[in-house]
Amino acid sequence: MDPKIMILLGSASDFNIAEKAINILETMEIPYSLHVASAHRTHQKVKHIVTESTNNGVEVFLGIAGLSAHLPGIIAANTHKPVVGVPVNVKLEGLDALFASVQMPHGAPVAAVGIDRGENGAILASQIIGIRDHEVRRNLSNMRREFFFKVDKDEKKLEEKLRGKYYVRNKFEEKINDNLIKKKNNQDIPDIAIIAGSYTDIKVAEKTTGLLDKLNITYDLKIISPIRDPEAFEDYMGQMEDVKLFIAISGLSAHVTGSVVAYTEKPVIGVPCSIRMDGFDALLAMVDMPPGVPVATIGIDEGGNAALLAAEMLAIGNEELQVNLLNLKRNHEHS
Repeated sequence: MDPKIMILLGSASDFNIAEKAINILETMEIPYSLHVASAHRTHQKVKHIVTESTNNGVEVFLGIAGLSAHLPGIIAANTHKPVVGVPVNVKLEGLDALFASVQMPHGAPVAAVGIDRGENGAILASQIIGIRDHEVRRNLSNMRREFFFKVDKDEKKLEEKLRGKYYVRNKFEEKINDNLIKKKNNQDIPDIAIIAGSYTDIKVAEKTTGLLDKLNITYDLKIISPIRDPEAFEDYMGQMEDVKLFIAISGLSAHVTGSVVAYTEKPVIGVPCSIRMDGFDALLAMVDMPPGVPVATIGIDEGGNAALLAAEMLAIGNEELQVNLLNLKRNHEHS
């Protein structure tokens, strides 16, 4: 049995974060392997593991590191497969590792998840594999159902503790929809749905669509806000139910990504935009997701890297797209 996911730790001290990922991958029934290799102290070891694993069929890399956390970036420099970065809180509450993981230059995207979120890193990696693997998608649906029941159970425990004189206990029935949302029509579905939260995000979105055009990847672009028009947003998510993945582009509180993951089990790539606070607010709102609902967060305003990451995900098992992606990356290296 060959591994589909390669986990690389920058240090053995990061194993407690890797354990969260391992537990998810065991549940998903996805073969994986794990190695300790430092981007700085054992650079050649990292390069050897990544190149050999890429050639031997590993589909997704999971880089877990703290401090300067260059490990996910070095992995991305040596493969055309998707790289998920999990920053670890060693110093500075993990913000140093987060920025080192997510703020990658154009051409080498890393899909960052929240600090210490090994479980979300593994769920995202599973979603990527699930684009082509029906059994993994089924396991993801089962896991999402378990999260639903956990929240319901937690609410019941809290209700038992509430004894206030004016507390009114309401009962709201909610059913699980296995497809999360009902598809509205039978129109032709593109590979990717791109959702921008505002017309101010369009310049970043154009970086994404420009590269997708070069790679001959089909997409739909919609400017719609789940805050200002929630019903239209839900309707659009229904129309795009069968896309392979989503790219959400927004600034400020960046509710778009959170709303998208609420409606889908497909991979969601998030691009924070620098509307205020240089995009720092949007970055944190996207990346710091709770367990079970990861967002593959890209660097601020890096719409191009979002397209490249999406292409890496879709190129798994697609030789034609893989060739196009490699050619585009080589041209970028020499430009």
